[in-house]
Amino acid sequence: MHCEAVGKRYGRGPWILRDVDLRLAPGDVLAVLGANGSGKSTLLRILAGLTRPTTGRRTGPATTRRAAVGYVPDRFTAHERLTTTAYLTHLGRIRGLPTAAARRRAGQLLDRLALVGGPDAALRTLSKGNAQKVALAQALLVPPDLLVLDEPWSGLDASAHAVLAELIAETAAGGGAVVFTDHREAVAEAHATAVREIADGRVTRRADADRGDGAPPAEIVLTGPGPDAPDWQALPGVLALTRRGPELHLRVDQAHADAVLLTALRHRWSVRAVTRPAPLPAPATAAAPASVAAPRTADR
Repeated sequence: MHCEAVGKRYGRGPWILRDVDLRLAPGDVLAVLGANGSGKSTLLRILAGLTRPTTGRRTGPATTRRAAVGYVPDRFTAHERLTTTAYLTHLGRIRGLPTAAARRRAGQLLDRLALVGGPDAALRTLSKGNAQKVALAQALLVPPDLLVLDEPWSGLDASAHAVLAELIAETAAGGGAVVFTDHREAVAEAHATAVREIADGRVTRRADADRGDGAPPAEIVLTGPGPDAPDWQALPGVLALTRRGPELHLRVDQAHADAVLLTALRHRWSVRAVTRPAPLPAPATAAAPASVAAPRTADR
């Protein structure tokens, strides 16, 4: 995905974004830092294909009919009488899934995110944190080529924080690009392969926060004793972790891979595999706009 000299203003109002140049390759995880009102949400809506830039152009997943774009707005208002399962099943069908497959995928995501109230809870009864879980689930019903997340950790409980980190890592490992916003540097540096800052409408590079020389992160697969485990996510360079049966999959910045492996061996864990995900070909672009099924939210 590429944004070239993108600018945005509404009518004759002030410029919200100016001369934005961004490139995203499959597997990238980009964090955008900025204060409230700095234009983060507007930038994400342009990336998701929901808002047209005033100047410049944007090419990539949201400009092709076949691309899958997942989008989570900063405010997800769910006042419908529908149950969460009915809502997600409906969105899954809009995105091309058979009814049974959409219902099954919705159940898997809600179970993984531990939705309080269960899959039959009405949307209008959900707390902010649980509504956020539904917003995340709808964005991931179909594996996205581009996943756009506006303040995704907002309102989530601690267990869901870890699940969200896994979902981001899995999307990137599957060849999708991820962009998320946050106002906390620690969160950005823990989960992103690159960080940008937005201020006065301009997006600038945080070179000190970019991971290594642009090489994709390594994936380390471990099996171990279980109780004797370090705090993996606290180790420098660990971007995300996923448990798959007896295996622990760590996504690690390559500059820190040797240190993580040494820590694992010192704690008597066994190393099953160390791999470097190969970048996938960038999706072809076309002039026709993509259809992005996403909840409505006010642009800023």
